[in-house]
Amino acid sequence: MHSMLLRWFYVFGLAAVLLVNALAVIHPINGKTVGEISAMFPVGITPAPYAFSIWGLIYTLLIGFVVVQFIPRVRDQEFVRGMGPWFLVSCFFNISWILLWQYIYIVSSVYAMLGLLLSLLLVYLHTRRRGRSPDPLIRWWIQLPFSIYLGWVAVAAIVNIAVALYAVKWHTFGLSETAWTMLLLVFTFLVTAAAGVRFRDPAYVLVAVWALIAIGAANRGDVPVQYTAWGAAVLLFIGAAVLVTHNLSNTGNS
Repeated sequence: MHSMLLRWFYVFGLAAVLLVNALAVIHPINGKTVGEISAMFPVGITPAPYAFSIWGLIYTLLIGFVVVQFIPRVRDQEFVRGMGPWFLVSCFFNISWILLWQYIYIVSSVYAMLGLLLSLLLVYLHTRRRGRSPDPLIRWWIQLPFSIYLGWVAVAAIVNIAVALYAVKWHTFGLSETAWTMLLLVFTFLVTAAAGVRFRDPAYVLVAVWALIAIGAANRGDVPVQYTAWGAAVLLFIGAAVLVTHNLSNTGNS
């Protein structure tokens, strides 16, 4: 049951996430920032540093979510009640990932990242169980936050796995770094396109566009990777524009 107690647990869970993430930036845990540790494992699929500013948007939207969930006309809707404890679980895995990453348990951090991805997927599916909500409050503060959060974590999981494979010196099927990175980019494109079409969710797609542009920017010295990333971003952006038009059309006809 989605009780008042669980709603407050959401607040405390997000507060803990924000605190740990802030400490990781302001007073780096174990003496290194997330970015400094990432630089220890250079893989082509890692986006340019500016891309990680999206966390500011994600956390802003999540703060809005934990506030809006208390509004009477929102809290009793299935879009919210169906989440159960999964948002709280996602908070646990978010914090776990930060701690494991900061202490350079790179392989173990993959399991935390996959736990975060799975818990967010379950939240996302519950918020989309009845499709796109006709209520703007639900669309902007319940559905949108998890579209963007899940979209970014889906990309982050691919990057995290690539970093872990680099850390254990796995030789990527004998492929060159360029070929391996291009393969990961194609995989990212296909997963994003499939999810975007399935859920008619342009926000999810646009997060991948943001990440792919940043991956291209980070690979200016590797033209095949750069053009693959930017080409995938263009195609996904066109797809997102089509989805926006489709959604606006349906809204106008409802």
